[in-house]
This record gives sequence, C-alpha cells and structure tokens, in this order.
Amino acid sequence: MVPADDGASPAPLDRAVLEHMRSRFAGRRMFESVDLIEEEKLYLGVELAGDYYPGDASARFEIRWYRNDDFTVHYQEERQESVWKCRWDRHPSSHNERDHFHPPPDASRTNADDAQWPHDHRDVCQLVLEYVEERIETLWERQ
Repeated sequence: MVPADDGASPAPLDRAVLEHMRSRFAGRRMFESVDLIEEEKLYLGVELAGDYYPGDASARFEIRWYRNDDFTVHYQEERQESVWKCRWDRHPSSHNERDHFHPPPDASRTNADDAQWPHDHRDVCQLVLEYVEERIETLWERQ
C-alpha cells in the first residue's frame, strides 16, 4: 500500500488513459509538446506554448492517472523571478478528503482544499484546462 500524502495511489498507473490524453492534447496550438515520460513513474508531460503567456514564461503539466481513477494533475509556471503552481488530486490522503486541490501559488502539501472532481478523465482535463485558460487571461489583463 502506498503511504498517504505521497500523491500516489495504491493502484497501478493507467497507460491507456494517459495515451488517450496524449492523443487529445497533441496537435493543439496551446501545447508545445505532449509526451509520455517514463522516468521513475510514468506520467504525461505537457509543455504549453510560450506565446500563450505574456512575458518570458514557461508552463507545463505533469499528469498521472491510475486504474482506479485516482490522479494527480500538477500545473507549474516558471518565470525568471518566480514559480506559480497548483495541483488537482484524487488519492488517499491524511490531510484532506480523497479529492482535493492544492492552490497556487505554491501547491503546498499542507494547504489543500477538499473538492469534488468528475470521475471521467476527459471531464477532469476539461476542468483543468478551463482553470488554466482563466489564469492565462488574468495574466494578460495584468499587462
């Protein structure tokens, strides 16, 4: 059994779901690259296109999806002077309910809010992309 709070699930990773996500993201203008990464643990690495962001910024997702529909979606923006990140999670946890959100700017393990996420990976991806699009709009409005 995976210890609670490590962001993992006791279930194996679901390669088929990650491959499906990769095929849905690949080729969209919003994404610079979409790759299955097989370091330590399998995850979907998604680099967002830099021209979507004002200034000099890079942004990415790391997505792990498990066969029991647990998941972690980690979003991170990097600028020369700062890092801004958040995380959507469904996994065993001693700090929150199974479904929870680690808010920006640091996605702290100790600062998470209980949440309720859809069960289907397509709906979770849609929810996350809407959040990121709102974030990008906010960044442009601040210019």
